[in-house]
Amino acid sequence: MSASIISYKRNKLALFTAMTASVAILSGCQSLKTGNTPNQPTDIIQGQNAEQPKKLESFNITGKIGVTTPASGTTGTQGGSAFYAWGQQNDRFAIELIGALGIGKTNIEYNGQSATLVSEKTGTLNATDPETLLKKATGWQAPISQMPYWISGRSAPSDSAPQLDAQNRLISSINGEWQASFSYKGNDKLPNKISAVQSQGNKVVMTIDHKKQ
Repeated sequence: MSASIISYKRNKLALFTAMTASVAILSGCQSLKTGNTPNQPTDIIQGQNAEQPKKLESFNITGKIGVTTPASGTTGTQGGSAFYAWGQQNDRFAIELIGALGIGKTNIEYNGQSATLVSEKTGTLNATDPETLLKKATGWQAPISQMPYWISGRSAPSDSAPQLDAQNRLISSINGEWQASFSYKGNDKLPNKISAVQSQGNKVVMTIDHKKQ
């Protein structure tokens, strides 16, 4: 096993431990475990009137997020990735990123009304929503506010045209300029991968490992 893989596993364990300590409100979280092999859906149905799973009130997840930004001026298409740990309790969440486009370890917290971002390079930034902070600090665009619903395997309240497979699992949904697709392992009810593409060319791919408490 290479030193880089060993280092990543150690960093991931330390990252999740730090998340658990810094977000004490997550002690009662419930989640299910998924793997990394997508399951191809069959018999797509429209999900507007179909019963969908409830939004998870709390969860702890880890994984990797990859972001692609479109070409702008003299700059070509840019891409970057980060390992993350995400803790959620109701409308509150804390996200820790490692490897976020050269700005060092980054923490994003949202208390339901305002968001705070802290990184080694930017210091502390504040805004009313986490999307604004992420774009300001890294240039990334991601539909963070919809993610708690999508991670739960259901469409967000502001989504349109959700589609479900024969097992009533969400496989695609549209939110404004974002179109999201979802992958599952076997018969799991929670997605293990979310891909979201924006009309301007921004793209987010997020792998998900749901942690048991």
